[in-house]
Amino acid sequence: MTETLSAVPAVVRDVYATVQARDPHEPEFQQAVHEVLESIAPVLEAHPEFVDGGIVERLVEPERQILFRVPWIDDRGRLQVSRGFRVQFSSVLGPYKGGLRFHPSVNLSIIKFLGFEQIFKNALTGQGIGGAKGGSDFDPHGRSDAEIMRFCQSFMNELYRHLGEHTDVPAGDIGVGAREIGYLFGQYRKITNRHESGMFTGKGVQWGGAEVRTEATGYGAVFFAQEMLAMRGASLEGARVAVSGSGNVAIYAIKKAWQLGATPVTASDSSGYVVDEAGIDVDLLRDIKERERSRISEYAARRPTARFVEGSRPWQVPVDIAIPSATQNELGEGDARTLIANGVRAVAEGANMPSTPGAVAAFQAADVLFGPGKAANAGGVATSALEMSQNAARQRWSFDDSETKLRAIMKAVHDAAFDAAARYGRPGDYVVGANSAGFERVAHAMLAQGVI
Repeated sequence: MTETLSAVPAVVRDVYATVQARDPHEPEFQQAVHEVLESIAPVLEAHPEFVDGGIVERLVEPERQILFRVPWIDDRGRLQVSRGFRVQFSSVLGPYKGGLRFHPSVNLSIIKFLGFEQIFKNALTGQGIGGAKGGSDFDPHGRSDAEIMRFCQSFMNELYRHLGEHTDVPAGDIGVGAREIGYLFGQYRKITNRHESGMFTGKGVQWGGAEVRTEATGYGAVFFAQEMLAMRGASLEGARVAVSGSGNVAIYAIKKAWQLGATPVTASDSSGYVVDEAGIDVDLLRDIKERERSRISEYAARRPTARFVEGSRPWQVPVDIAIPSATQNELGEGDARTLIANGVRAVAEGANMPSTPGAVAAFQAADVLFGPGKAANAGGVATSALEMSQNAARQRWSFDDSETKLRAIMKAVHDAAFDAAARYGRPGDYVVGANSAGFERVAHAMLAQGVI
C-alpha cells in the first residue's frame, strides 16, 4: 500500500509507516488508516496547523484499548473462555460511541479498524459523539438464550467500569441485537445500581429505545443512495437492487428500497445468497432470519420465485444499485468489475468497509456513484445519538418524527461529503469528501482542546 502514498505529504507517509511498524499483524486496521490518510492529503495541505498540531499522529493511536477475558459456563456445565475488546479511539467530539460485535472473526485489528472508521462517521453526523468499537470472538450462533445471557453478564462484569452515558455509550453490531443489548444493559444496571438509559443504545422501544433505531442503518443507506442518484437527476424508482447480508441492515435496506419504488432482488448469509426475481419478501426473510434464526437457503425453499446459490455472494446478479451490508471486504475488485459490466449505477455501503480498495478504485474509474460506509451507513449511529437525546430528556418521539430526523441527517451527511469533495478538488468523490469533512471537524476540536 505504501507506494500509493507517494504523492501525499511526508507526514502522511511517516504516520502510515509508523502504523505498519507498530501494528504489523493488523491488516484491517492498516487498510482503514491507509484509505483515510490517502484521501485527507488535500486537507493537510490546506491546513498546515493540523500538521503542526500532530493531529494525524494522535488520531491513529487510540486513546484507550481494553482487552479482557470473558469466562462463562455453557449449558453442559463446561467452562468457556472468550476474549473481550473495547477500543476507545476518540472522545474529542463527545462520549465514545460505537457498537459491540460478537463473532468468531473478531480480533484487535478488526475492532481497531471499526473504531477508527467510527471517528469520522460519527463526526459526519454532527451529533457530538466520539468514536469507539468493541466486541468479542464469542459466537452467538447456535447458542441458547441462557448461554447468551451468561456470556453477556460475564462480558459486562469487566466492561461496565469503562462505560457511562457521559463516557462511553455502546450499541449493537453483528451478533448483538435487542436480546444481547437487554442482557448487557440489565447486568450494567445491577452492578452499578443506576438506571442510565442513555449509556446503551439499540434498546427495546418498551424500555428506552428509540423508534427507527432498528431500521436506521438500512434505511439510511438507501436514503444516501437516493441522494447520490438525485445529484445526477435519477432516482430509485424502477431500479433493481442487490443487497448482501440478512441482518438488520440488509432487511431494512430491502424494506426501504421497496418503499421508494425499487425492487430488491437478493439477500445473503455466510452460506450463500438467494436471488428472487419477484423481489425479496421482507416478511418471509424476517421470519427466517430473526425469528427462526435459520439459514438463507430456507428462503428459497419456501419461495417459488427464488433460488439459492451456495458459497457465493450476490454481485454476479445484474442490478442498478448495490448495497453491500454484510461484513468487511466482502466485495472484491472482480465483483466490482462484474457489477460494472452488468450496468450498476450506484453503490452505497451498508456495512463497514465492505468493498476492497481495488473494488473502490474500479467503481470510481467507471464513474459509478460510490457511497463509503462512514457516510452511507451513518444512519445507525445518528439515530443512536437521537436515542441518547430522548433518554436524557425522558422523551419519546414517534416513528414518523424519528424517520424524518434520520432522513434530514442523511441528507446533511451526503451534502457535507459532496461539498468537501468539491472544496478539495475531487468533485463527486464521496470517499475523499466523507473522510475530509469528518476529519476537519475532529481536527479543529483537537486543536482547540490542546495536547491530551
